[in-house]
Amino acid sequence: MQRKTKKSDGFYLIITFLGGLVLLFIVAPLAGLALDSSASELLDTARDEEVRRSVWLTIWTAMAATLLFSIAAIPLAYALARHAFPLKGLVSAIIDLPIVIPHSAAGLALLGILSKDSFFGRAAEGAGLTFVGSTPGIMAAMAFVSVPFLIHGARDGFAGVPERLEVAALNLGASSARVFFTISVPLAWRSILSGFVMMWARGMSEFGAVMFIAYQPMVTPVLIWERFGAFGLKYARPVALLFIVICLLLFTLLRGLAKGEEDA
Repeated sequence: MQRKTKKSDGFYLIITFLGGLVLLFIVAPLAGLALDSSASELLDTARDEEVRRSVWLTIWTAMAATLLFSIAAIPLAYALARHAFPLKGLVSAIIDLPIVIPHSAAGLALLGILSKDSFFGRAAEGAGLTFVGSTPGIMAAMAFVSVPFLIHGARDGFAGVPERLEVAALNLGASSARVFFTISVPLAWRSILSGFVMMWARGMSEFGAVMFIAYQPMVTPVLIWERFGAFGLKYARPVALLFIVICLLLFTLLRGLAKGEEDA
């Protein structure tokens, strides 16, 4: 039996008021940022070649990191959703670590294994790959702090797939790989796509970890900080606003695509 809620009920009014406060807390700083920036400042910023390079670098490195790490993250999410194995709780805790630890600490930790003085850094350099001060380093920093979002999204999607469908396909002679690609992934696709969007968005916004790995070339969060430190709030504010608008448009577009898949 569905409970009816009266809009005049006191509890309903309280949760509406509290919810409004949370929304105001989110919207007010962004609205203030927009009101303090003129259209001419925003237009000049959009024409700035350094800003445009930085925004494009941020977008494509975050997307590339998401696509690259999804190759391993999605199968891991499937294993977490479907299989019991030793130390599974520890594995889940390790996955959550990048969300919990300070991102400056994450940057230091990454620098320790990616620098040219480390074993991994020397091996990568021998293969012609440099992380510090390069786009691969930016991608590594972005992926480190954002991959948990993809794993969690995909894991929830796989957990929602009826296991009996997979068992039936296996009993009919299908291989595990075929079941994974033709049943599990298509049925969990909406959650996987949502995880993709969240990982990409989180990667684009990363500042702390990227700063330690690659101050140059500058992604937009680093450029905002650099302009604030060098020239003050007036010069950093339009860059921040422009980046927020671009992120909002891209995020809305991808969320719309995900919603379209859900309604299809």
